[in-house]
Amino acid sequence: MLQKTFFPTDQVRVPAKRAKTLDAAKVTALAESILEQGQLTPIKVRADGSKGYVLIEGLHRLEALKALGEERVEGYLVQATLH
Repeated sequence: MLQKTFFPTDQVRVPAKRAKTLDAAKVTALAESILEQGQLTPIKVRADGSKGYVLIEGLHRLEALKALGEERVEGYLVQATLH
């Protein structure tokens, strides 16, 4: 079972291919929602050796939290295999 934990936002790396899908309007809307209700859905990351974490799911949530100045994000550490 996955356990929620907190990750430093500056240690979560977003793959370039994923970053291209960023929608600024979604980030703004999510930031407003997070201010009102908090972060409702955790992100998913995988370990990236000793360098931190790689984002698997939750790009807009991560960017909204960064825009709000948050230093940590709630998420799940998942075991992802590389193909």
